[in-house]
Amino acid sequence: MPARLGLYLNLIRWDRPAGWLLLLWPTLSALWIAADGFPGWHLLAVFTLGTILMRSAGCCINDVADRDFDRHVKRTAQRPVTSGAVSVKEALLLGAGLALAAFGLALTTNAPTILLCGPAVLVTVLYPYAKRVLSMPQAVLGVAFSFGIPMAFSGVLGSSEWSLQSVMNAVPWQAWAMLVSNLFWVLAYDTEYAMVDRDDDLRIGMKTSAITLGRADVAAVMGFYLAHLWSWSWLGSSMGLGQWFQLGIVAAGLQVAWHYTLIRHRTREGCFKAFRLNHWLGLALFAGTAVDLALR
Repeated sequence: MPARLGLYLNLIRWDRPAGWLLLLWPTLSALWIAADGFPGWHLLAVFTLGTILMRSAGCCINDVADRDFDRHVKRTAQRPVTSGAVSVKEALLLGAGLALAAFGLALTTNAPTILLCGPAVLVTVLYPYAKRVLSMPQAVLGVAFSFGIPMAFSGVLGSSEWSLQSVMNAVPWQAWAMLVSNLFWVLAYDTEYAMVDRDDDLRIGMKTSAITLGRADVAAVMGFYLAHLWSWSWLGSSMGLGQWFQLGIVAAGLQVAWHYTLIRHRTREGCFKAFRLNHWLGLALFAGTAVDLALR
């Protein structure tokens, strides 16, 4: 059992918390904005644990879908499903169990949040297969990784009414605009990630943003970052956030400048390091949001 547990923890990337932190920080920023400050321990626990569980479930689905491709990529060849250490059935059962646990947390919130679980799961399942047909599958990942934002707003502002109108009432346009803004951040860091495996992906016929963008990849990544920070700054100002929030934007911008130095030569090591450190950018934005709301 300890050996199996180790394989399952490896499957859900338990030793790589940067993955779920990339989802968590924008979700918490949205939660704080929707609640106009600290949202309470219940919602904080629901969205923190739910984020970890759904990211882990997504890893199971992704590894099952990509098992025939991953064996041809040096970085992923020894993943548990790809290597055969964990069966497809085991991985799917684990993923389903984790998703059900996350749904159980959602059941403690309200009707609009529960209704949003459906499209959230759907886009999570679709992403691994988008890499077969879309030239920029990272856009689908961006939606999946940003769906915690409207769910955070509905968690705070939702009612007990089971209807599409109740979802629309609980999720203002700013929440959907934040989702689009965050999508640009996902495009930036997942393109850095795709740059690591570009040679392998070209050989096996995988579609990624790094391949589609070609030699414009570095410029595009910087453009994605700037689009995210500019739109995030504008949206925060439109919702009444002030100087501390903007200082968080500045801190994130300084990290973007550092990331340029890491990826400009397109080395595997530099691109992978830039990707792994992106969660600090998200933390800067969340810290600016939380401090600004606390000091009002």
